[in-house]
Parts: sequence; structure tokens; C-alpha cells
Amino acid sequence: MSTESAETGPPTELKRVMGPKLLLLFIVGDILGAGIYAVTGQMAGQVGGIVWLPFLLAFIVATMTALSYLELVTKYPQAAGAALYAHKAFGVHFITFIVAFAVVCSGITSASTSAKTLADNFSGGLELNGWIDTPLSEGTITAIAMGFMLLLAVINLRGVGESVKFNVVLTLVEVTALCIVIGVGFFVILQGDADMSELADFSDYQDKGMFLAVTAATSIAFFAMVGFEDAVNMVEEVENPQKIFPRTMLTGLGIAVILYMLVAVSVVSVLTAPELKNIADSEGRALLDVVSKGAPDFPIDKVFPFLAVFAVANTALINMLMASRLLYGMSRQRVLPKPLGAVLPGRRTPWVSIVFSTALAMGLIFYVTRDPDSNVVANLSNVTALLLLCVFAVVNICCVVLRRRDPNAETFFKSPGQLPAVAAFLCLFLAGPWVDRDGEIYRIAGAMMLIGVVLWGVTLILNKATHTDAGDLGNLKE
Repeated sequence: MSTESAETGPPTELKRVMGPKLLLLFIVGDILGAGIYAVTGQMAGQVGGIVWLPFLLAFIVATMTALSYLELVTKYPQAAGAALYAHKAFGVHFITFIVAFAVVCSGITSASTSAKTLADNFSGGLELNGWIDTPLSEGTITAIAMGFMLLLAVINLRGVGESVKFNVVLTLVEVTALCIVIGVGFFVILQGDADMSELADFSDYQDKGMFLAVTAATSIAFFAMVGFEDAVNMVEEVENPQKIFPRTMLTGLGIAVILYMLVAVSVVSVLTAPELKNIADSEGRALLDVVSKGAPDFPIDKVFPFLAVFAVANTALINMLMASRLLYGMSRQRVLPKPLGAVLPGRRTPWVSIVFSTALAMGLIFYVTRDPDSNVVANLSNVTALLLLCVFAVVNICCVVLRRRDPNAETFFKSPGQLPAVAAFLCLFLAGPWVDRDGEIYRIAGAMMLIGVVLWGVTLILNKATHTDAGDLGNLKE
């Protein structure tokens, strides 16, 4: 009997290259990236000066969900994240696939949001520095976004170790950029030019009703709080995950919300009530407006757009890493076409999945930019938030189901009491049609999920024709 060893056969295993420091930077970098740049303007357009409140509420819901993730990831320290938990809880192949592909789609839409936000800030930087006489056309900005997606694919192809190290640099840039916004805000406050009463003012938005307005803004803010779940999908590339995951994930969330709250205070301190309404259509440039107005005599406003570009790039990189790894795993389990599982020799990266996810992201950017009157960043960020709210609801429900099924099972971490059930309800509520969400958001999300279902159906037919059984979706790495 002859066997092919791992040394002589094609490499298919992924490397464990992430320790606690890299994992923390991975989580913080993913949370802090495009979200705060993309959604601050939208939120201010909904609730004005109390823009800090949706950030706080989104943080609470995200943390409750993170606790469920931690209970499950320390119990089942395998790649696949939400898909694994759905498989363990329900054992229905199609449900597991839908959850997994929803996570993939959320990563791709998030990266697309980041690419468009990056292009908008880059364009703004060229204008502020006087390097162009007229603003770039929408077609040019779209081309920049697509070119950026190609650059990410090249970085991703080099491998997760190189990508995560690049993430360290980008995370430090992210923190620096947000500290600039915070510094500008507190400079305005110390000069006595800020109206701090605006932080509690909702008077200009009474026609919507505070509850509905804050609910809508919280669903938008959720895009800024996601990112911790991506680390779960990288678990098999993390060293000793059961020990380091809980503390690292909660620390990352804590760092993010503190910075977000300070940024929100700075935004309200610098911009007047009418300006807060106007930045709703700023296409990811709200923080750039804050720096430009708050520090007009300092050259920092000319540098900030390019810091924002690097900060936003980090979110896109991490999301494309996650999406390509999940596509790779589903292909390995024969629920997506087999070529998606191909690994680049030497680099051991899933190159076909990287190419496919990049093409899908570029197609999405092209689709949403076809209408010159649409708010591209708002649409893409809302699609991401919608998909992840649905996934998070499933994860919380899985936590409840698995806990009841085996209440005496050993676990390294446990979410307190009935918190998973409460979190599931809140996620479903924020994903519901009663939230002020454009119908185009549901159409884009539905179309992306349909692509996955079609691929799944084609693969199922091919499996039957070749007498191949689908694998265990409970572990998308093997």
C-alpha cells in the first residue's frame, strides 16, 4: 500500500501564524477600519448630535453576540465560525451552507464598501492638496476602487502571514487617523467654539420619532462594530485559540468603542446641526469634513485623507482574507465547485477563491455605481450590516440550542444567563423591515445569496453525476 505524504503531495494545510498580539491587532484593525468612516455621516443624518448613542447601542448588541461567539469558539475551536455552529445545532446541510455563504457575502460587501470609501477619501485628498483642478469623475473614482481590489488580491495571494503583518502597519495608521479626529474635536472644545449641548439635541429630528431614528442609526452603526467575527473564521491559523480568544476579542471591542465614542463627540463638537444633516450624503468623507473645518490652519487636513485611505484598506484586506478562506473551505467540502479549493504551491494560499471573491467584489462595485444618484457607501455598508445581523442572530440561537442540548458539556467560556437569547432577539429586530432601510439593500443581499445557491445547486448535480459525497460543513478547513 502506498501513501502520499504531506511533504510529497500538494500542500493543503493552513499555517498557524497568529499569536495574541497579532490577533488583537487583527480584531482591532478590522473593527476600526472602514466602518467609522463609512457610516458616521449616515448616522448623523438620522439622529444629529446624539450620534454617539447608536454607537453605544451597537457596541452592546455586538458584545452580547461576541460572548456567544466566545462560548462556541472555545467549545469548538475549528475554522468556519458561524457555519460550524449552525451545523452543530441543526445538522441541516443547506442551512449550514446558507450561513457560511452569508458570511462570505458580508465580507465581500464590506470590502467593497471599504474600496469605495478609500477612493472617495483619496479623491478628497487630491482636491484638498490642490493636485487636481476639478473633482474626479465618478467613473474615475470607481476605477480607483476596482484597482484597489486587485491590489488586495495580490497581497492576499502572498499568504496570511504576510497579510496579517501588513495589517499591523495599517492598524497603527487607523488608530493614528482616529486620534487626529479626536484631537481636532478636543482642540475645538478647548477653544470654546463647541456647543456641547448638541450632544443631547434631537430637536431637529422629531418628525421621525427618537425610537425609530435611533433604531435605524443603530442598524447602520452595526457596520462599524463588526470585525470580531472574522477572527473566528481564522481560528485554525491562531496559536492556542481556546486560551487567548476571549480576552483578546473583548479587549478589541473595548478599544474600538472607546475610540468611536470619542470620535462621535469630536464630530458633534466641530460640526453645527445643519452640517450634521448635510454629511449624511458625504459618501464616506464625514471625518474628512471634521478635520478640514476643525483644523483649517494646520497641514494635518491635507495629510488626513491619505491616512484614512490606509485605515480603510485594512478592513478590506481582512474581509477578503476571511471570504477567500471560507470559499476555500466550502469547496474542500464539495458544496461549491472543486476548483475554488485550489491552493497555490509554495505560498499555500487559496488562489482560485481569492480570484473569485475579488471578481465578485468588483462586480458589486460596478453594479452599485451604475446609478449616479445612489449613495454607494450607504447601500454597501447597509447590505453588510443586514447580512451580519442575520448571521449573528443564528449564532446566538445556536448558542442557546447547543447549551440546552448538552448543559453539562465542558466549556472554556460561557455567556452569562439568557444573554444569547436576548442578543438573538435584538439582532433580528435590527435586521427587520421596520427599520428605515431602502429596498435596494434587501435586493442586493438577496441577489448575492442567490449566486451562492446556484453554485451550490450546480455542485450538487456534479457530485451526483460523479458519485461524490459532500463533506462535513462543520469543519470548512478539512
